[in-house]
Amino acid sequence: MTNPTIGIIGGSGLYDMAELTDREDQTISTPFGDPSGPYVIGTLRGKRVAFLARHGAGHRILPSELNFRANIYGMKVLGVERILSASAVGSLKMEYKPLDIVVPDQFFDRTKGRISTFFGKGIVGHVAFAHPLCHDLSTIAADSAEKVGATVHRGGTYVNMEGPQFSTLAESNLYRTWGMDVIGMTNLQEAKLAREAEICYATLALVTDYDCWHPDHDSVTVDLIIANLTQNAATAQKTIADAVERIGGARTCACKDALATAIITQAPLVPEQTKKDLAPIIGKYMK
Repeated sequence: MTNPTIGIIGGSGLYDMAELTDREDQTISTPFGDPSGPYVIGTLRGKRVAFLARHGAGHRILPSELNFRANIYGMKVLGVERILSASAVGSLKMEYKPLDIVVPDQFFDRTKGRISTFFGKGIVGHVAFAHPLCHDLSTIAADSAEKVGATVHRGGTYVNMEGPQFSTLAESNLYRTWGMDVIGMTNLQEAKLAREAEICYATLALVTDYDCWHPDHDSVTVDLIIANLTQNAATAQKTIADAVERIGGARTCACKDALATAIITQAPLVPEQTKKDLAPIIGKYMK
């Protein structure tokens, strides 16, 4: 069978794709350690895809424990060119209601020292990241969400906090004064690494609650979130399946050439082991 060119990363509540057929698990070892679990390779709406449960089987990996490099590296090794991600978020605006879907176009980083680059160990690269999500893929994701009946908000800023605790009231109110839209714990590092790997990346931010700024949500509970996650997951599965069906043809976005002018280190100076480890990422630019 052909290699998957579309990757799906499922977040809280989305641990499988019900429509996926011809399934096989594939375990991948990477120079950065193990991914969150085996990739489920299968057929979805006539196309080969690779599904990864971000938090592992049984949701046992904290956001700060996720091996983002291994997860994205594994997708690259499989041949993935586009990643559709789904994640639970809290809303920072009244008009973004629980069960709505936001397809953000920006991130704001509030994490603390997470590793979010493939570079280092003798090679330096700086990718452009002014527009951190693929516009083309995000448009497809938003169109699909609307088609399946979701209330969709196109664009907006996703605040990526560290967690695993939810926000303090002071933090939540501050993010609102900054004009932020939703808050989550996982997507920024994926987007950074996908860009370095020249993989298109888009996020379906599934609103579960209003975060603690809202007087009726000042004590966000896991029970509340899980109840909304169950409904969100069903919508997300339909949205992703429709998006996969829409995806086709060669990519024309800038994501596919993100490293073309990003690598600064001269090839002869890069350690051979680093070249070997990063071959799936930098191989077309550096032998």
